[in-house]
Amino acid sequence: QAQLVESGGGLVRPGGSLRLSCVGIGIDLNRYGMGWFRQVPGSERWREGVACISNLDDRQWYEDFVKGRFTISRDKSKNTVYLEMNNLAPNDTSTYWCATTPGCHDYKDHQFAWGQGTRVTVSS
Repeated sequence: QAQLVESGGGLVRPGGSLRLSCVGIGIDLNRYGMGWFRQVPGSERWREGVACISNLDDRQWYEDFVKGRFTISRDKSKNTVYLEMNNLAPNDTSTYWCATTPGCHDYKDHQFAWGQGTRVTVSS
C-alpha cells in the first residue's frame, strides 16, 4: 500500500531550524507535485498550504508567511521531499503534512494522498 511518511519534527527554540522529510513508500513521488501543509492554529480541521514543488521543473511555490525562511526541495534518487525550516517562530508550531498533488498551481485545493504528519513545536 502506498504511503507517505513524514519525519524530522520536534522541539526547537525560536530562531532555530528543522528539516522535515517526506519519503514515498510504494509510490513514486517524482510523478507528483508535492506540497507541505500544516494545521491552522486553533483549528482541528483546517490545514493551510505552506509550500509546493513541481514534478515537472522543480519550480517552488511558497506562502507569504514562510518566504525567505522555508525551502522545499526533493531528492529524486531517494524519492524524498524536504522542507527546510529556518528562523522558526512560535507561531510555526503545528503538525506538518506532506501530500501529493496534481500540480502546484492549485496545490492547496487538490491533493491525492497524505502522510501521517509530524509535529513541530517552537518554544523557549
